[in-house]
Amino acid sequence: MLDQKILNELETYINGHLIFELQESMYYIDVKAESLHIELDDYIKNNQKPTLQEVLFLFIDEKGVSDSHVYKSAGIDRKHFSKIRSKADYRPRKSTVIALGLGLKLGEEDFEKLLESGGYSLSDSETADLVIKFCLEKKIYDVMQVNEYLNYFSQKTLV
Repeated sequence: MLDQKILNELETYINGHLIFELQESMYYIDVKAESLHIELDDYIKNNQKPTLQEVLFLFIDEKGVSDSHVYKSAGIDRKHFSKIRSKADYRPRKSTVIALGLGLKLGEEDFEKLLESGGYSLSDSETADLVIKFCLEKKIYDVMQVNEYLNYFSQKTLV
């Protein structure tokens, strides 16, 4: 038979060590989690690119055009444009960003930059995207004309 006194001492010993090891382990997890949070914050600060709104309004300023010129050229109504301007977390549809890029008459590189800032890109496997690329290459910026080409290929129009 096992001695009860020894069992009690053994239980006390194990509990004391397990709690210490558990506390030590919890401390290690907390330190590691804090370190990862700092590392993640640094990563975001070092890699985050400008928002769609920042890029869009930078292009508008660089072109020296008014907001009304842009939204009229893009075929977007004033309220929608105002929402894009005033709500930093608002993410317009890809077709809206395309229309804005056309309204600003952006070159291919700047057009891609604007799309990317909104989380979009043009694909070589999508007919509608190829129509847009073709129009950019040919410097066709009129949204109504681009919509006609999209419609000709049975694609959804921009606005």
